[in-house]
Amino acid sequence: MDELLEQILRDCHPYTTEGKLANYIPELAKANPDDFGIYIISSDDRINRAGDYNKTFTIQSIVKPILLLLALMDNGIETVREHVGVEATGKPFDAINYSEQSLLSDHLNPMVNMGAIAMCTLIKGESYLERFERLLELTRKLAGNPSIQLDEAVYLSEKRTGSKNRALAYLLKTYGMITDDVEDVLDCYFRACSIKVNCADLAKIGYTLANHGRAPFSGERLFPEQYASYVNAILMTCGMYDGSGEFAVKVGVPAKSGVGGGIMAVVPTRMGIGIFSPALDQKGNSVAGIKALELLSKKLYLSIF
Repeated sequence: MDELLEQILRDCHPYTTEGKLANYIPELAKANPDDFGIYIISSDDRINRAGDYNKTFTIQSIVKPILLLLALMDNGIETVREHVGVEATGKPFDAINYSEQSLLSDHLNPMVNMGAIAMCTLIKGESYLERFERLLELTRKLAGNPSIQLDEAVYLSEKRTGSKNRALAYLLKTYGMITDDVEDVLDCYFRACSIKVNCADLAKIGYTLANHGRAPFSGERLFPEQYASYVNAILMTCGMYDGSGEFAVKVGVPAKSGVGGGIMAVVPTRMGIGIFSPALDQKGNSVAGIKALELLSKKLYLSIF
């Protein structure tokens, strides 16, 4: 398997030159577009890896399924559904014009920015800093890595330049979908996106979702099985932004991308996959990362369809 992964990285490396770094967040523009790594944990606890799998990067939108999971753990499915829908928007992750009519929770899903900002209000805590700390602790637990930390430079960069997310949050406030102070909610969201991870962390989180809430190696149950099914279903239809349909056809597994260049893929009952390559396509997905997953899916028959 290691040889297969090395070959896939070699075959897909030329695609690292086809994308662009997420330069609208200044700190992300400092990434090395040549970085490319992959890490896999299989259901028999076998580990395979290749390339720059140890390089750290910020989780960005891959935190959204973790946000959703914590919101589910704190409130249950029924309450979460009252605040954010499940349908794909068919629009970019940071789109503002969701509807010509009044904004409703059904217009959102948890994998777009507006839905994720709304989910920050569902996390329990006395303050939004405490809510973030609980999210960070869950991320560490899912990844089996207590050393995961906030990338302070990226957090401050996002906070300084996050005008569009502010517009989204104030739109939510306008329609009564959040009632707390917008800057407090956004501070939690910016911090959440700035958690620093590597491919191994993403693979372990993906494995736990693939294994219905049980952690790799120990088999410890970290969350109820029904929540894994809920999160995986939304990842399948919405996880790769407005490229989710094409990804379902070509790769065929639940996955979540982030503009930091990471992709977390969930192969139900079989494996969790973490990939990093920071050059992005126009939809915000890693160009080389998607190509690698396409090849891997064909070689190992990963598609659930």
